[in-house]
Amino acid sequence: DCLTIARPWSRGRAAILYKDIGRRLVLAIKHGDRLDLARPAGEWLARAVAPIFERDMLVAPVPLHWMRLFRRRYNQSALLSAALARQCKCDHCPDLLVRSRLTATQDGKGREARFQNLSGAIDIHPRRRGHIAGRKVLLVDDVMTSGATLAASADACLGAGAASVSILV
Repeated sequence: DCLTIARPWSRGRAAILYKDIGRRLVLAIKHGDRLDLARPAGEWLARAVAPIFERDMLVAPVPLHWMRLFRRRYNQSALLSAALARQCKCDHCPDLLVRSRLTATQDGKGREARFQNLSGAIDIHPRRRGHIAGRKVLLVDDVMTSGATLAASADACLGAGAASVSILV
């Protein structure tokens, strides 16, 4: 898919494949309250992103809607992006993006339905517009399936004047 479908980001990397142990680790962070895994995951992410990383990048997580954040109590992507930013000693903006409407879960949806579900759901935080103009942005998410969430996030960044967007999962 990534080779045949145009994406709004310029470069991307994944630290692990989402299967077997990798899947269990992601699900442990996301749904198992294993927040202690964020620090070692930050190290894996730093190694994975090294070939495309630039010191002046602004690191930001993919956002959760406030209702989902309230239920889950934390944004696993924000934990990962914070661990990465500490590891790489770079700028981190955990609230660069906001999910302006509650979207249905992506579970069980095909690629096209996932993109439709996220259409117009992610925006730049109004108070963070000044942080992004002309900056290279590195978006961090816990997992990439269809790329719909990352595409919506990248589109929001580019629409707000980001110089480029790269992704890391």
